[in-house]
Amino acid sequence: MKYNDRISRQRSAQLFAEAKKYFPGGVNSPVRAFKSVSGPPLFIRRGEGCYMWDEDGNQLIDFCCSWGPLILGHNHPAVRQAITEAVSTGTSFGTPTRMGNMLGKLMIEHNRYLEMVRFVSSGTEAVMSAIRLARGYTGRNKVVKFEGCYHGHVDSLLVKAGSGLVTFGTSSSAGVPQSFTRETFVLPLDDEAALDVVFDQHGSDIACVIIEPIPANNGLLLQRPEFLKYLRQKTRTHGALLIFDEVISGFRVGFEGAAAYYQIEPDLLTYGKIIGGGMPVGAYGGKAEIMRYVAPEGPVYQAGTLSANPVTMAAGYATLQQLLQTELYVQLEQRTQQLVQGIQAHADQRGYALTIPHIASIFWFNFSRKTIRRADQIDTSSVARFKHLHHELLQRSIYLGPSAYEVAFLSAAHTQDILDYTITQICTALDLIFDTTPT
Repeated sequence: MKYNDRISRQRSAQLFAEAKKYFPGGVNSPVRAFKSVSGPPLFIRRGEGCYMWDEDGNQLIDFCCSWGPLILGHNHPAVRQAITEAVSTGTSFGTPTRMGNMLGKLMIEHNRYLEMVRFVSSGTEAVMSAIRLARGYTGRNKVVKFEGCYHGHVDSLLVKAGSGLVTFGTSSSAGVPQSFTRETFVLPLDDEAALDVVFDQHGSDIACVIIEPIPANNGLLLQRPEFLKYLRQKTRTHGALLIFDEVISGFRVGFEGAAAYYQIEPDLLTYGKIIGGGMPVGAYGGKAEIMRYVAPEGPVYQAGTLSANPVTMAAGYATLQQLLQTELYVQLEQRTQQLVQGIQAHADQRGYALTIPHIASIFWFNFSRKTIRRADQIDTSSVARFKHLHHELLQRSIYLGPSAYEVAFLSAAHTQDILDYTITQICTALDLIFDTTPT
């Protein structure tokens, strides 16, 4: 299908052509290349509130929010001030800082599932460290993950399912030895029977089960609470640790994340995104008994030169202070429901094959009338419809993450007027999409 461009991307196209000389595929993270949507990627120059401006001067309403961390919006005054003050005293020391203490204390005092925490520099690093800790604590080697959950580019978790109900993972990336993936079982989501089989056969060898309690990296695959509770029961019975990967859901669905939302206590949690206030960050934490196995107190080694970087700690502290205002989460959820309901009502009235799963301030366009809980239930033909939607919304100054499998986010900066405009424009775009056969 040939799309009609009404906004200029000339400068972005020039910058992308230049970037290809420097970076593989012209980007520093694959999804940024716009390969599953139309045109060159936008090169963003600045952001303010719910808006971004690209290098061609286009003003866009941003529902990507830097893939989730900007829950307060771009360039929030309190966060900007905290960063500026921190930078004025230095950018990195490789030592403990008071600000690290302050952020750690804030998180632990207001999150009943955290007794101790360790800061790292990314979500991938947090997951990698939590897996190592689980193995060191239990003295076991096997890890269970779920198809459709993404946990960063950790070698042993960068795997896909094999051909059976319960299989060892097979590598989903070149450069990951098969010997690494043999330590990982990949199960389908929403399937208690698969859990029974893997624990019946390998329970004494399983160190941990890791799951996104709100899977949000392969669509928004909202799970039944009963399944998550069964998972908690199964791991306890067999002496395996339960790790909740809350890099996306942590501090997004509430200050205590999905653990509190579902009232399930994991043994370890991983965080990222929001706790850095837009700066690179990760963290893992949980029960003190387990965390004390981490060096220098325990035998599980993990280190990082830029861990708990003072600028990042300052940005995160400023952000989380804002999030302690309970009404902010209530407002975000109400506005997300309003946005989703406005679009869904139009789709239902016209009979469009569209549903919009959502939770708190996260939502996803599912071009199907079916409830989707597993990755293999997603209709791959819907990618063409999303490509069309993404393009039409760009022409209407609305920016979504450039992939049909990525979720969208609201921030506190998305006002009522902005949402009203967005509902109207998305409904108009849907009329065009469903009146045209995607190719």
